[in-house]
Amino acid sequence: MTTLHDHIQMLRAELTSFHLSRRERRQIERELKQACAQLAAEHHDKTTPA
Repeated sequence: MTTLHDHIQMLRAELTSFHLSRRERRQIERELKQACAQLAAEHHDKTTPA
């Protein structure tokens, strides 16, 4: 199982590919944006005192 951090790194690596169509690039960018937002939310939940 990959962690969210690993998933973000894989998406970033995919974006460096020259063989992506515009559609594929937009999809990867959307996934990356969602994953980063999820990671930020998880980080915020861990640092917020109860």
